[in-house]
Amino acid sequence: MATKAYELYGVPAAPEDPEQEYMTAQETAYVLKCSVSWLRRFLREHDALCGRNGRRGRIITNREQRAAIHATRSAGDPRTGRPVPRQRRPRRTTVKTPVATGV
Repeated sequence: MATKAYELYGVPAAPEDPEQEYMTAQETAYVLKCSVSWLRRFLREHDALCGRNGRRGRIITNREQRAAIHATRSAGDPRTGRPVPRQRRPRRTTVKTPVATGV
């Protein structure tokens, strides 16, 4: 079961206006169609792409920072040449069904 903190801060939330100047981490994740945890990890590595309200306060992004996050994310992973993040899905296995013979 999800905790109260996760439900408040870990779930992407739709902004009141998608074109507003400043957005929280949850609203930014919603607009960029990524998870809040991925966005927080990304911003931890790229300090210049976010601002903070207070000393260790809420993560805030403006329009230019969101555009830079999108451009960096769309550029892909330079090590593998793949887009970031990559969805991992299990391989499908084909099920062979016996053919009925007409006797």
